[in-house]
This record gives sequence, C-alpha cells and structure tokens, in this order.
Amino acid sequence: MRHCPLTALALVAATLAAPAALAETRSALQCDRLFDARAGRILGAHTIVVADGRIERVASGHEAPAGYVVIPLTGRTCMPGWTDLHVHLGSQSSPASYSEGFRLDPVDYAFRAVGYADKTLSAGFTTVRDLGGEVTPHLRDAINQGLVPGPRIFAAGKSIATTGGHADPSNGYNSMLSHLMGPPGPTEGVINSVDDARQAVRQRYKDGSDVIKITATGGVLSYARSGDAPQFTVDEVQAVVDTAKDYGYTVAAHAHGTEGMKRAVLAGVTSIEHGTHMDEEVMRLMRQRGTWYVPTIYAGRFVAEKAREPGYFPEVVRPKAATIGAQIQDTAARAYRAGVPIAFGTDQGVGPHGDNAREFLYMVEAGIPAAYALQSATLHAATVLGVDDQGVIEAGRRADIIAMPGDPVADINAVMGVDFVMKEGRVHRAPDATRSD
Repeated sequence: MRHCPLTALALVAATLAAPAALAETRSALQCDRLFDARAGRILGAHTIVVADGRIERVASGHEAPAGYVVIPLTGRTCMPGWTDLHVHLGSQSSPASYSEGFRLDPVDYAFRAVGYADKTLSAGFTTVRDLGGEVTPHLRDAINQGLVPGPRIFAAGKSIATTGGHADPSNGYNSMLSHLMGPPGPTEGVINSVDDARQAVRQRYKDGSDVIKITATGGVLSYARSGDAPQFTVDEVQAVVDTAKDYGYTVAAHAHGTEGMKRAVLAGVTSIEHGTHMDEEVMRLMRQRGTWYVPTIYAGRFVAEKAREPGYFPEVVRPKAATIGAQIQDTAARAYRAGVPIAFGTDQGVGPHGDNAREFLYMVEAGIPAAYALQSATLHAATVLGVDDQGVIEAGRRADIIAMPGDPVADINAVMGVDFVMKEGRVHRAPDATRSD
C-alpha cells in the first residue's frame, strides 16, 4: 500500500458523519449475567454504574440509581469490550487486492477503513491492535478526536520486513517499476542490517506508531514463494527488540516457520502471530519467557478455503494459502494443551471486517474452553497491550462494555449476537427498548 498523506483521513472525516450515539455520561446497565474475566466465569444479575467514561461501581442485582440513565439489558450477558490483537483496518482481501494498489489512491483506502472500523466496533471489539498499514495511525487519530466511530487503536504503522520478505512493499513489481521506484529501505520498513533495524524502529517512532510489528518469516499472502523461511538474522531481530524497548514499544512477530519463531522468542518479542509450524522447543521457550501466542485461526481457515477458489489468489500465493492456512487451528490446539499463553487475534482484513467474533468459535472447536477464549480477548489482551484500565469490569476501569443475548460460556455461538456496545461510557450500539428513565 502506498503512503497515506495526512490529508486522507481528514477528508474522510469531513465527508462522513459519525452515527448518532447515546451521549449520557452517567448510566446504569442492568445485566442479567456478568462475565468475570479474572475468574473466567459467569455471575448472576449485576448493575454496572458508569460515569464520565469510567466504571464507577459494580453492584449485585438490578439497581436504578437516581440521576442515572437506566439501560436494561434483559436476558443478556455483559462483559468487557473485546480486543482483537491482530487486524488490518486499512484493507480487506479480495481477488482484486493485488492490483488495487496500483489503481487506488490513499484516500480510497481511508474511506474503506472508516467503514471497517465501524463494523469492528459494532461487533463488540472496542480495542484493536492494527499490525501493519499506513492508513491506520491516521484513522486512530480521527477516532480519538471523535470525527469517526471506531475502536481504540494501537497502530503499528508499516511492518518491518527484509528485502523480498513478507511486507516488502515492492514484491511483485516488474523490473521497470522496480527501477523507477528504487529499493525500499528502513524508512519504508525494509531492513538488511542491524543499523537498518534500529533506523526502522526509530522511523516508526517518528511516524507515531504505538507498537512494532516485524515479519520474522515469510508469509502467506505476500507475492513471494516462501511462507515460512526465517527472514531476519538473530542480530537484526535483537536490534529491533532492543531499540523498541528504548522507546517503550512492545514487538509483535509475524511468524510461520520454526526457526524464525525461535529467533524472535529468544530476542524477547512480546507475541508470536500465527505460529503455524510451532514445535515443542518453541512452545517451551514461549512458556519460559512468557511470550504470548496470537493464533489467528480465522485467517488460516479463510485463506485455505479461498485457495480452492480459482483466481482468488495469484498462483505464487495459492499453494502457501492451501498448506499453511489449514494448519493454524491444529497448532492453536497443541499450544493450548502445552500451556502456551494465548491471546485473541484474527488477522481481520484477510477475512471480512466485522466477523471477528467467529474466531471464538474456531478456538472452542480446537478444544480451547469457551471461558478461556473469552479471557483471551479481555484480560489476556490487556496484558499483551500493557494496559491496566481495560479487559475487566471493575470500578475505575474504562467503561468498555458489551452485551449479547444468552450465555457465551455455555454456548459460544452467543458471541455472534452482540447487540449492545459501549465504548468509554458512550453507547455505540443498542438493541431496541434498552433505555428507560
């Protein structure tokens, strides 16, 4: 994707009006059930009292405190707003994805991103970690300014890659275009030395990133043959991690192959994304070092399915999608059984935005308990982000609260029915007849 000028999101914000939201700063949510994210269990009826974007208190039973707008969530389970730790809000895959970068302008991607953000928030995801895309830091700022609706975004900006590796933006260019553009370097997030690695991290700092993303191995959707070969030297990965620490950044490592994962874990990355060929040694190292695993089962299943559809992917991509994608769910099952800490992520943008909650279904299908899957998107995700004001429903925390009919611990399919979304005390989505005075 080409660089997004600062004006792109400003134009979108000036053209699109955010949907009306209930703007009360003092409300009382009457929940028939409450998910305790710390204990991983469903509690009975509770009232969540919200004031000025924060949870003021949580009380057993149904209360209607004077001076507060009462929101009855009858028959529903309330829980902390979910976090998806791996999305790409600036894009969404399609058979045209590989040619659109040559035809569309940054503002086209920006317009699309606004819609994707709204769908994501409406699905119950009040926070996301966007791991690669130049549009998203500007989208983050527009959301924070209240110009457009969307989740809280922790943005990586441009992923850091190696020449020819996954996230080299010039992959697939013909020789004439490559000559005209010139080889990308650290400014564009492409490195080939320790010094380049340091410069690339510092450039992300200059660009306003919140987190660092590296592509430690080949990838599925990049226009290149290898899907799993290591693509950073040990010293290069270590230079990224060490420099990131200087700036207070955590590092997320895209990785499919075992050797690339091992190098990333030993260097001290915070999370491994995808982890397809994770073996027992890598799992042991991750347990020892507290490295989080973000499986992205959804993306694996999606690309494996689309690989059977002629013309959806270029032929250089298709065999990778068929072989790598199909394995991720089994890897997640093995990692859970081995005690590797797991946090929630979908790689949405590969699949359609707004369908993020389907990852819960695939996690449970893999043998991960429903309560643990829900913790992975609440308490665990907050830990990965390094924040202590979200992920649980407790006094003093952000009033990021969602609700759905039914009990998702008893039946994980309930996650697909989210119909109430509150972000920082403002209701973004509400079922009919949820308000009373």
